[in-house]
Amino acid sequence: MSVEARDEGAWWETAVIYEIALISFQDSNGDGKGDLAGLMSRIDYLKWLGVDAVWLTPIYRSPFRDLGYDISDYCSIDPAFGSLDEFDDLLKALHAANIRLILDLVPNHTANDHKWFVDGSSSPNSAKADWYIWADAAENGGPPNNWLSRFGGSAWEWCEARRQYYYHSFLVEQPDLNWRSPQVRAALADVMRFWLDRGVDGFRVDASAVLIKDELLRDNPPNPNAEGKPPPQRQTPVFTDDRPQTMGCIEFIREVMDSYPGRMLCGEVQGKTDRIGHFYGNDRPRLHLPLNFALLDSLWDALSLQATIDAYFNAIPEHAWPAWVIGGHDKRRIASKIGEAQMRVLAMLLMTLRGTPFFFAGDEIGRKRVPIPRDRIRDPFEELVPDHGLCRDPERAPMRWDDSTNGGFTAGNPWLPLEPPEGAANVAEQQRDERSILALFRALMALRREHSCLHSGGYEPLRSQNDVLAYRRIDQRNDILVALNIAAEPRKWRWQCHGRLLISTHLDRPPESLPDSSVLLRGNEGVIVALEPR
Repeated sequence: MSVEARDEGAWWETAVIYEIALISFQDSNGDGKGDLAGLMSRIDYLKWLGVDAVWLTPIYRSPFRDLGYDISDYCSIDPAFGSLDEFDDLLKALHAANIRLILDLVPNHTANDHKWFVDGSSSPNSAKADWYIWADAAENGGPPNNWLSRFGGSAWEWCEARRQYYYHSFLVEQPDLNWRSPQVRAALADVMRFWLDRGVDGFRVDASAVLIKDELLRDNPPNPNAEGKPPPQRQTPVFTDDRPQTMGCIEFIREVMDSYPGRMLCGEVQGKTDRIGHFYGNDRPRLHLPLNFALLDSLWDALSLQATIDAYFNAIPEHAWPAWVIGGHDKRRIASKIGEAQMRVLAMLLMTLRGTPFFFAGDEIGRKRVPIPRDRIRDPFEELVPDHGLCRDPERAPMRWDDSTNGGFTAGNPWLPLEPPEGAANVAEQQRDERSILALFRALMALRREHSCLHSGGYEPLRSQNDVLAYRRIDQRNDILVALNIAAEPRKWRWQCHGRLLISTHLDRPPESLPDSSVLLRGNEGVIVALEPR
C-alpha cells in the first residue's frame, strides 16, 4: 500500500484513541457513577499511558435506559455527570495535556421525553409533527409493517394523541428522528455547532447506517440464516438498514464538520467488511474513520488474521485512512476470547498496523468480561431479549484501579458490580510491574510515536506461515518488521534480513542484533525489528 502525502491537520491519522464510558471510569462523589470530575482526576493517568484522544460515550441529559444513548437534551450535561462548566474545565485540562476530546453524536433517535418528541407526539398538526417517523395503522389496526426493533418486538409503537404509530429502531423510549426533514437536519447541525464552538475535536456518529428507512415502508424479508438467532435478527433488514440515501445524511454531517478545521468524524457502520469503503465517500466526503471491528470478529489464527487484514485493506478506497478497533462499550471483551497471552500479541498488532488504533478503557490491563448477577443487570438487551448472550454489562463494569473491593472506582455502591479483587487485573498493580500488559501498551504507544513508519508509513504484507503473522512498515527513514506468533508453542520465523530487535511482547528482551536466517519466537510472542541496510 503506497504512502500518500497526508494533511498535516489530520491529527487522527497519527493518534491513538481511547474510548471511555464515563459512568464506569471514575466516580468523584460516591454515588457509584463515574463523572466529569472523576475523569478530570485521571488525566495524569491518560498522559502517563500515552493516548492522544479520548472518546466519551454520551454525557448528555438522559433517563439512561440505554447507557445514555437515549438523549433528552443534546445541549446539556446530565446532572449525574456534572455541569457544562465542569465540561469546559475538563476540555481545557485535556487540551493542556495534549489530549483531544471526541463526543458521541446520536443523530438517529432521541429519548421520548425530549422536547422535540413531546411536541411532535402531541398532535399531527404540531410544529414538529414530521420530526419523527410516523405512519397510520395497518387495515387491521396493527403496526404499519413487519419491521422489528433491535430490542425485540415490533419497531412500531402506538401514540393515542396522534392516532398513529411511531418508529423506533431501538427501545420504545427511543423514537427515530426523520432525517428527510430539513428542520431535523438543521437542528442537529446546531447541536454539533454547540459542541464544536466549545472546542471539542470531533464526533463519533452512533448508528450511522440506519438514518434513513424505506419511504414506502416495505416489509423486510425473512433471514434465511435465522435458525438459532435472537428474534430481532430473524429478518434481513433490507428496508431499514444501510439505505443508499443514508450516505447523504452522513455527507451533511461531514459538511458541518468541515466548516471547523481540524475536527474529525468517525462512526459506527454496519455490514460486512466489503461495505465499509462506502462510508468514506466518493465525490463527497463522509466519515474520516469508519470504525472497523474486523479484528474482533476474526478467527484467531495467523491465516485467518492475514485474510481479515487483507480483505479490509482491499475494501477501503486507495487514499482512505484505515482504523482498527479492538474493544468498545457494546463489543465483547476480546481478552475473554483470545486469552491473556494473545492479548499482548493483539496489542502489538493494533499499534503497528497501518491506521488509527482504538481501544476501550480496560483493554490496556487485559480486562475480561465481568460476571454480572441477573439481579444487577442494567442492559435492556438482556432484559428484553434474554438468554441469547447479548448482554453488554460485562464490558461496561467499572474500571478497576486497584485491588480494593470497589476497585478505587467509587466510595459508594457501584452502578454495576466489579469482579472480585482476588486475581483481577487492576491498574495500580500493573503500573508497578514493568512487564505487565499495561506496560506493554504504554511501550508500544511510545515506540509508535518514535518511529514515523509505524504511524504514517506504508504497509507491506508478508506471507504468514507456521502460525506467524508478519508484515513490514516502511517510510523514507525507517523499515520495520513485525512478527507475531499466534500459537502457544515456539515457532521458528525465517527471514533474509539483518535487523535489531526493538521490543518483544514479553518485555524481557533487550534491544539486540538478530541473526540473518531465522529467529525463534516463543509461544505467544511478538517482536518488532528495525531492519538495517545490508
